Amino acid sequence: MKILDSVKFTEDGLIPAIAQDAATGEILMMAWMNREALQMTVETKRATYWSRSRNKLWIKGEESGNIQEVHSMSIDCDVDVILLKIRQVGDAACHTGHRSCFYRDVEENGETLRENSAPLFDPKKVYKK
Repeated sequence: MKILDSVKFTEDGLIPAIAQDAATGEILMMAWMNREALQMTVETKRATYWSRSRNKLWIKGEESGNIQEVHSMSIDCDVDVILLKIRQVGDAACHTGHRSCFYRDVEENGETLRENSAPLFDPKKVYKK
């Protein structure tokens, strides 16, 4: 598979992947992919990532039901970042329950953060660990 031979993985064998809503252009999240996650994403058209905290593959939505259908993939000029244009199935892309992981704005002074949206679900009820 040409994409797997073209991208530049980090020393840890990872590459950052940005998930963008294909319809609206909204950036929903950034996560990491290893070679296997990238291959699975290409083959299944469903976003699959590498969880650094759990040290395992993570198919987006496997617990929450908020899956990401991949419509297209692009690679940046340095071949070290992947852009996934996705259809977010379910309301939230973020594990905090927000639509986007980028739900906090940095205030002008740079010292405070302001939430720009409310959570769409309670993570404690969805992720029963």
